[in-house]
Amino acid sequence: MNAGKSTALLQTNHNFIENNLKTLVFIPQLDDSSISKIVSRIGIEVDAIPANSNFNFYKYTKLEDTKEIKSIFIDEVQFLKKDQIDQLSKIADNLNIPVMCYGLRTNFMGELFEGSDRLLSIADNLHEIKTICSYCTRKATMVIKINSEGKAETQGAEIKIGGNDLYKSVCRKHFRKLTKLV
Repeated sequence: MNAGKSTALLQTNHNFIENNLKTLVFIPQLDDSSISKIVSRIGIEVDAIPANSNFNFYKYTKLEDTKEIKSIFIDEVQFLKKDQIDQLSKIADNLNIPVMCYGLRTNFMGELFEGSDRLLSIADNLHEIKTICSYCTRKATMVIKINSEGKAETQGAEIKIGGNDLYKSVCRKHFRKLTKLV
């Protein structure tokens, strides 16, 4: 949260497009809404292909002119399923198309998301985008979910869409203090 992941994705995608290189951009579709854009906090955006939990990235990409595709970008990769991460690795290995994934490592309970868990296991490269704790100047490595009283939640649905009003980036020390989960 608040590290500029979507902005970094949009900037890198823009660099490809500016050089007349075709990309595919995906965003997980978490419900029946048809959100098909990646939007950064600073106001830039790009159209994206929504991918629900049954979406097959490999089959979709194979239907495209793969010789023209120079990179694939996925925002909010933590929401993908394990088999979808495997499909992305198959694109990189079999179709020789670079796949760049952007997302969070852990949920508000300090546990790995399914997509993040698999990606951390098989990714060729990892680049951490850093931000600072909402309560101090330490590096934020965790996320807390805030309830209506401003207190950290430690139970509930893993996925609840929200921004700064619902989530805060924190260091491990503040995560421990606020949630008592570590």
